[in-house]
Amino acid sequence: MINSENTSVKMGDNRYALKDIPSDEKVPEQASLLSEHKDKHEHHDPEHTKKRKSLLDLQDKDLEVVVSPGEPMTPKDVEAMHDNAPQDRYHLVYLIFLIHGIAVLMPWNMFITANDYFVKHKLTPSINGTTNPEEKSLYRDYFLGSLCFVAQVPNILLNAFNLFCQVGSGSTSKRITWSIIVIVVVFIATVVLAIVDSSQWPAAFFWITMACVVIINSANGIYQNSVYGLAACLPSRYTSAVVLGSNTSGAITAIISLASLAMAPDLRISAIYYFLTAVVVLLVAFDSFFGLQMTPYFNYYLKKAEGEKKKLSQENEGSSFLKVYLDVFRITWKEDLCVFFVFFVTLTCFPAIQAGIGRVECQFIGEKYFTAVTCFLLFNMSAMLGSFLANFTQFPGCKWSWLPILLRVLFIPFFMFCNFKPATRTFSVWFANDYVYCAGGFLMALSGGYFSSLSMMFAPRNVEDKHKGVAGMMAAFCLIVGIFCGIVFSFPVAAFIENAGSFNETFNETRFVCLPDNLAVSASDSLIDIDILFNLSSTALPL
Repeated sequence: MINSENTSVKMGDNRYALKDIPSDEKVPEQASLLSEHKDKHEHHDPEHTKKRKSLLDLQDKDLEVVVSPGEPMTPKDVEAMHDNAPQDRYHLVYLIFLIHGIAVLMPWNMFITANDYFVKHKLTPSINGTTNPEEKSLYRDYFLGSLCFVAQVPNILLNAFNLFCQVGSGSTSKRITWSIIVIVVVFIATVVLAIVDSSQWPAAFFWITMACVVIINSANGIYQNSVYGLAACLPSRYTSAVVLGSNTSGAITAIISLASLAMAPDLRISAIYYFLTAVVVLLVAFDSFFGLQMTPYFNYYLKKAEGEKKKLSQENEGSSFLKVYLDVFRITWKEDLCVFFVFFVTLTCFPAIQAGIGRVECQFIGEKYFTAVTCFLLFNMSAMLGSFLANFTQFPGCKWSWLPILLRVLFIPFFMFCNFKPATRTFSVWFANDYVYCAGGFLMALSGGYFSSLSMMFAPRNVEDKHKGVAGMMAAFCLIVGIFCGIVFSFPVAAFIENAGSFNETFNETRFVCLPDNLAVSASDSLIDIDILFNLSSTALPL
């Protein structure tokens, strides 16, 4: 229990000690209400209950309770203090939700960052036992687009199923455990496929991989939605922990990818260890979930949420279950739309557009590491930083957060007019500077991580306790829909850049294309095949 001797209430520039709160009229109403909470055993009248509810309905910015020398607490934390709620000792519950945030996006991050393994190793046609990287292959050329599509369709469908089909009080825990088991089993199959020589059957390997992706993301859709639903039953910082974990997952995956590029020149060996890392992370998450269910802090809020859910079912007995969801959506639609739009803009730009941006300056970063560093590592580290910052500040708040989220749409044309698709683009490059591109990538990812955390925290905060689980899962569903729509929208964006412009080299318009081995080519050399130069890239020169 928190000792009231060390507890104070902060209102504007004034701070009031809980034990010293006077009863005169000059003290702010919120402080008086909290003072009455201190003596709750002496007040059981309806008026006190009404005041107590009004305190708990306050937003974080209206009331800040500080436990010296601890951190600011939300109104839900105030309630925990006065309801004898157990404490999250050593922040164990927070760390477990952070681990599950990492595990939730680990499958997606592993597959998209292993693009070179699939494209340059597994799906490259073999002639007499020797791979030929220059031979065209539809499976290779359309791998990443197909992967994104088959990954997100089942994710959306299973998220929707998990949102609307809630059966039994313990169903969420069972769904999480069985989902992790399915994902681990399929990842082990992926490791086996990496060991097996599939150079003679690339088509079969392609479709087996797509089937594995469908199964993994079907299970992951249920897993992700359930984790956000559980986190929403706790104070808002636990939802932030899941979002922070998801962005940390991308950073970890990018670092592993870079390490494998540097230390394991054999793509097959690096892929085996790469996918085994995902198995280890998922097993840690699986084990930690059983530990989570033994913590008094988690069980307190879980039982409380289940009690509110039973009351809700009794109150709405005979009424439409859909009506409950519509009522929740009427309250949280702004936050849900913000969640959708954050991920729509982010996934339109990353990875589809950013992975297609080439170097402008040869001396910037080596071609081998350019995309790995400027696309995957920079994005994931910046998004992780943005999610982390959301734990300390929530500017501009729930009321105005939609404005900067809407302005993020400007990142889409920004990346389109960087050096995207240098060999085939039909528009001039407006931002012909690698540092400008990296700065834009940093801001896009930082704002994405920050506003995704805020939006996911704001959504369940605005509803009653009995609806918080539904609100959290509804926000998670909007997250997945935003990801899917962003991925789909990236295809017409790429087609627009490649076909809708009127690129004209006679008017001194410039392509920035990477050439092999520092090959110097004059701008007037019309015999150079620009597509070949792009595929053999190692040095960037304007043509």
